[in-house]
Amino acid sequence: MTTILVVDDEQSMRDFLSILLHKEGYQVETRADGASALQCLKEKTFDLVISDIRMPGIGGLDLLHTIKGKYPTLPVILMTAFVSPNDAVLAMKDGAFDYISKPFNVAEIKSCIRSATTRKNTEISSGPSAAEAFPEIIGQSQEMIKIFDLIQRVAPTSANVIIYGESGTGKELVAQAIHKHSKVADQPFVPITCSAIPADLMESELFGHVKGSFTGAISDKLGLFQLANNGTAFLDEIGELTPIIQTKLLRVLQEREVKPVGSTRIARVVVRIIAATNRILEDEIIAGRFREDLFYRLAVVPIRMPALRERKGDVPLLVNHFLRKHSQLLGKEVQEISSYGMQVLMNYDFPGNVRELENIIERGVALESSNIILPESLTLSAHRSDQRKKTETDPLFQAVANKEELFERGLEDVINELEKRIICFALEKSNHSKMRAAELLGISFRSLRYKIQKYGIEDE
Repeated sequence: MTTILVVDDEQSMRDFLSILLHKEGYQVETRADGASALQCLKEKTFDLVISDIRMPGIGGLDLLHTIKGKYPTLPVILMTAFVSPNDAVLAMKDGAFDYISKPFNVAEIKSCIRSATTRKNTEISSGPSAAEAFPEIIGQSQEMIKIFDLIQRVAPTSANVIIYGESGTGKELVAQAIHKHSKVADQPFVPITCSAIPADLMESELFGHVKGSFTGAISDKLGLFQLANNGTAFLDEIGELTPIIQTKLLRVLQEREVKPVGSTRIARVVVRIIAATNRILEDEIIAGRFREDLFYRLAVVPIRMPALRERKGDVPLLVNHFLRKHSQLLGKEVQEISSYGMQVLMNYDFPGNVRELENIIERGVALESSNIILPESLTLSAHRSDQRKKTETDPLFQAVANKEELFERGLEDVINELEKRIICFALEKSNHSKMRAAELLGISFRSLRYKIQKYGIEDE
């Protein structure tokens, strides 16, 4: 039987909906406020929540926000006597199934409830969604849904994958998910961080060595590719590999064989490679630092991980996940974050991405003595404010703000300075990819390269 939780601070409305829904064959429970509704959700399973928006304490929008963080598949219908376009926008943005104005038409609410419960049952019967198939990766934004879809499509194949993304966006989690859902999930997944190993030891780490092949080689050692044979090798920060190692890696991809350092014997390997980088490898190719033929061997399927600032809608989900995780690890009972604390996080750009958010929440849990994280327990990076101060003290910013000084500097000087700043901004926005920056600016790559040399931007 379908079970519905009705939340409203008016007794008459609770009684009305309870009678109406019982007649329709639903099982109904009612609560007078958001706090008791959340407690009820902890104790029992429901198929639908119908809640008023304006209530003392935890209001309907806050209740919706919390439900979507903890029970993302549970549909919520909000209702209010105070029609507000802003509330409607917030409700639908936060994942409400529908938004109904009081007094409502009985046929309308019946139809809405049928649609909500039918949709939930259909989703359950059709199996897990893309997001639910990867519980280790937290996110329900459109950006992450695309990532989940890509993982589902590429995982069963043997195609090599390259994952782009800033530090802290979860590239290794995606690599693990691809392996876990592949045909070789029961075989090894072997990760290596290329930047963490000295260049003179990298060949040995990747391809292995035999005893006595160099000072310190006191025994034979299997390399990454032999350890990952028949499975998956994850090469993080692959842009750090030297040209010599790139050449040897290309041979592994082409010939499926490795030769350990100091050995004359060749070992056959069958390995799927998933690489990751925070660099723009196309720019590295142009600069002569990365082999083009290796790039095309690796980037059969490219996946770009969005920065956290590009998927702010996932912040509440991540916050709740990290709250539960670190409260348990630290032996604390911190259950939530204050609404203002959440607002502070939603207005922050997270230069360190998901890894930084987890660090912020872990620190907040450690510092709090109550069961709720307050804003004063959130320690954010000064990066944004420092950047803002830098902008406001910039000579060009001041010149444009002060028209008299603008005239004193001369038109050509100001235009050159402005063009330089715009180019710098485009390079920053494109993560220093000259090809992407040229596209943003609407000029050719050759023109951009000329202007970079003209203004000495690379030297800066």
